[in-house]
Amino acid sequence: MPKYGSIEGHNCSVVENWVATYSDPIQVANGETIELDGRVDVWDGHTWLWAKNLEGKEGWIPDCIVSNEAPFKATETYSAMELTCRKGQSLKALRVLHGWAWCSDENGKNGWVPERNLHMINRS
Repeated sequence: MPKYGSIEGHNCSVVENWVATYSDPIQVANGETIELDGRVDVWDGHTWLWAKNLEGKEGWIPDCIVSNEAPFKATETYSAMELTCRKGQSLKALRVLHGWAWCSDENGKNGWVPERNLHMINRS
């Protein structure tokens, strides 16, 4: 497997199926006030916070996009949309964040896939 962060901007092959967890995930806009309830999860060594956006939608967001002082605000626009994919499928990894890769598939669908489920395709 490539070192974390090294797949960003590269074509990848899915090495393990992934099914999106949420059908209607949380989204936050840069500068949006978010409510944190204190729940914390560490996934693959990265800290995630349970948050509620202005519309009342809740979900996990990476701690690195949350301001350090109350009232807490998103420091960038973020969507928790995941991308369902199958082993052997080719994806383009556009961004890597907290152990996940924001990917685009051959049909133009975008979403997060665990980075551990991807392997960079070597270019000859």
